[in-house]
Amino acid sequence: MEQNYAREEVYNPETIEKLSEHYRAILELLGEDTDREGLVKTPERIAKAMCFLTRGYDEDPREILLSAKFHEEYKQMVIVKDIELYSLCEHHMLPFYGKAHVAYIPNGYITGLSKIARVVEAYARRLQVQERLTVQIRDCIQQALDPLGVAVVIEAGHMCMQMRGVQKQSSLTTTSAFTGVFLRQMQTREEFIHLIRRG
Repeated sequence: MEQNYAREEVYNPETIEKLSEHYRAILELLGEDTDREGLVKTPERIAKAMCFLTRGYDEDPREILLSAKFHEEYKQMVIVKDIELYSLCEHHMLPFYGKAHVAYIPNGYITGLSKIARVVEAYARRLQVQERLTVQIRDCIQQALDPLGVAVVIEAGHMCMQMRGVQKQSSLTTTSAFTGVFLRQMQTREEFIHLIRRG
């Protein structure tokens, strides 16, 4: 049956070829037969998947924010919550996944709401640890927009704890990072926490 769509995926052919060679060698070292039907194209598939999962290295999160920076006198909290994120732990290259909640209080400038989610995505699509990811998102927004304060909370499950090691499937890790009024004013910080906890 003929497919009525064209999937557009752009990869560097040289990079894919080199990665495929390495993944083929890894599969063979693990005892697999890379010539069997199910694995013939697997090294190339893994190579393309890894390029997709780490495409954040090719993005500049600060420029993402600056591309939609607007002058506005709004000085109340702006929250984008429940931003889905998927990343790879740099220790075992296994996924961790969850949600990011991001807030800032403008100081003369705002940015497009979708740009906040894109900043999360750009940093998540790299080899990461959750602690660094939280701080990178915070610092990027602070540096690009110079707001009165930034708050970031990430809640994630880590496959390196769920599939291997202690194998605790229900465990979640929560990290937070704050600047400005979110650090200095407990009431502001508590308001943020209250708002992201609401259903």
